[in-house]
Amino acid sequence: MNTVVTEVERAEDAVLTLAAQGGDVAALAQLLERHRPGMRAVAVSLLGPGPDADDVMQEAALVALRRIGDVRNPAAVGPWLRMVVRNAGRAVLRDARRIEPVADVPTPSLSITPEQVLDRHTMRDWIWEAVEALSPALQLPVVLRYFSLRLTSYQQIARACGIPVGTVRSRLSQARTRLARTLEATAEGAHSEARAWTGAAWAEARATLVAAERGEFATVVADRYAWDVSLHAGGELLGGTGLLLAGMDSDLSAGVRQRPVHVIAGRSLMVWEMDLISPPDAPDHCPPGVAWIMTLRQGRVDRLTLCHTPRPRSGDEGVAG
Repeated sequence: MNTVVTEVERAEDAVLTLAAQGGDVAALAQLLERHRPGMRAVAVSLLGPGPDADDVMQEAALVALRRIGDVRNPAAVGPWLRMVVRNAGRAVLRDARRIEPVADVPTPSLSITPEQVLDRHTMRDWIWEAVEALSPALQLPVVLRYFSLRLTSYQQIARACGIPVGTVRSRLSQARTRLARTLEATAEGAHSEARAWTGAAWAEARATLVAAERGEFATVVADRYAWDVSLHAGGELLGGTGLLLAGMDSDLSAGVRQRPVHVIAGRSLMVWEMDLISPPDAPDHCPPGVAWIMTLRQGRVDRLTLCHTPRPRSGDEGVAG
């Protein structure tokens, strides 16, 4: 009889997972609720009862929101959810000095088109509406942690935000608590703008690079950036428009090119993750990647933070800290 029940449950899981992958928020909520005891048991077995286990449960729920489209066997979503909890729990137990690869959760292929990515994560609009409700101090760590490809570890987020690792952990904990409430409150709403923002951001990233190679980057900056835009790196203010233009000109003159590989966009924040392509005669001229982290004011970029990023190894994905 137990076998029959198990098979029925697996079949129900498959139906709910496929519905969640198709954008059904209620189906995902039902999956998380029916597997909560097993997920909680994993968290408590690693961390004991208390706030750390609570944080890991919230972390796992957000990962599930973002990554449900990556589940390859819908009937096995329960083990997948417990695996996410296990990896998040292990991250709490160690010094968080490296990214922990997550087995059986494939890294998105860089050959996937932006449209395919959006189609695979149709709940993105709903999640983004909740993210937009966060304060700027909480928003950027959350966006990098759960939406970026290459800036997911606590150390990388700390460098990008110019804050200590401990502050990253604290802000993510606060953000997870607020997101849980906001997501529940907005679950019934229709949020369709995020997909349009992301599609437009992909087009803008590509158009910006084309314009730069044509010697028209100054025109892009004048049209798209605030007059007092500030350029930052490592939490430090580097300069303004003049340095931004000079930096792009210097890279292009040296033969450096950029290729967008991942884009994140909302009303007030936009991130372009780029491959940096060194000139053929100087293959080590520049780091392998850079992220343009842009905050928006009245539709214009008013702050640009540049953060060099490593190219991820095959099979690695930053779910754990």
